[in-house]
This record gives sequence, structure tokens and C-alpha cells, in this order.
Amino acid sequence: MLAFDIAKELIKLTRGGKIAVIIDDAFQVIGVRESATYVKALLNLIEYPPEMYERIVAIVATSEGVSRREIGRHTWAEIMPMWNMSREGFKQLYEQVPGDKPSFDEVWRLTGGNPRMLEELYGGASWNTDRVIEGFIRGGRGGIDIFINSLSNDERRILVEAVDDPDALLTREGIPLMNKLIELNLALDISGRKPYLWIDEPPPEKDPELGIGKYVAWQTPLHREAVKRALQS
Repeated sequence: MLAFDIAKELIKLTRGGKIAVIIDDAFQVIGVRESATYVKALLNLIEYPPEMYERIVAIVATSEGVSRREIGRHTWAEIMPMWNMSREGFKQLYEQVPGDKPSFDEVWRLTGGNPRMLEELYGGASWNTDRVIEGFIRGGRGGIDIFINSLSNDERRILVEAVDDPDALLTREGIPLMNKLIELNLALDISGRKPYLWIDEPPPEKDPELGIGKYVAWQTPLHREAVKRALQS
């Protein structure tokens, strides 16, 4: 709540000024169940300020897929998803990475334009793809092996289909599995490609190579590859 408290004090100090409150991934700390309460508190800051102001905006970003649904149940928050970087923008970022590195096409195929995965490959794994994938499968970042061992035979069958076509999850039998994948930040549901519904560029309509379906997508190709390997083992 420190950002909230500071914003209140700033409103008092500026008395008629402009304030932007920008918070990133707070829900990982406070928990998904508290996310809606937190966003509502920021709305109350706008609607019932301690002093008058000229303009105020509050932006809260999160990588937690389940928090979007928790907050989306209410009408007082405007939710806009943000996809990975466009190919051209990602290429500019890739070109700034120093030293020897795989070709841009290879890095694009692995990350799908996700800057976090570029950082992981370059800084955390020294371009060792297996190290990143195994980290997802057995490490604290994913624990995919434990997740897959908890699945029924029918769920495993659907998941095998979803590796090639993530839209296979969007069935009556597959939706509970999709929700589990979203909770683990392995996949996300996407629908509608209207530019005004997205921050920056929406995902491509469909890209099997990157694991993007029309309605469901894997977080990145590396996440999909981790699930695929765990299923095979």
C-alpha cells in the first residue's frame, strides 16, 4: 500500500496538480484475491481524493492471468491486455544485446517477442535453451512436471492436442484445464484482435509456430516446449 499512501500525500501537496499512479505486478505480493480490493482502493483515491486535483490516472499492470478475471467481474476497472513486442520492435531490442548470440529468427522463434524470455536466455541462461526449459519443468518458476503428474488421462490427451493447437483447450472438457494453465501462467485466453482492445499491437490472428491460436495462446514458445517435453517424459 506504500504507492497508495504516497499518492494520497502527493495529492495533498500538489493541490490541483496532475498525478499518475503506476504499479507493476503488485498482485504477486498481495495475492489474486486482494487484487480487486486494491484496484477499488485506487478508484476511491480518484473519486474521493483528500484534496482537489487537475487530473489523475491509475495504471496497474500484472502478469497474473487469473487476476484479470478477478478484477474483470467488476465494472469499475477498464482492463486492456498487452501482448509481446512486435517483430520489428523486438528486433531493435535484440540488436542491443551485446556479444555472440543466436540469429534473430532463432530468438524470435523461441521467445515470440517476449522481452522477459530474451532476458532469461541472455542473462540467466547464457543462451542455453535447455536450461530455461528445464527450469520451467522442474524449477520454482513452473513446476510443470508436478502439474502434469496431477492430470487425468483425458486431461493429458487434451494437453497433447493443445501443444499443436492451443484452441483445443476451448471445449467443455478443456476449459478447466485451460484455467489451470492460466493460473500457472503457461497459457492465456485471447479473443478479439481489435486494436482498441489492446495496449500496443494485438497478437497475430493465428501463428502455429509461436503457439498462438485464435482464442488461446501459450505464453511463449518456450513455455509450450516445456509442456511438450514434460508430457513426453
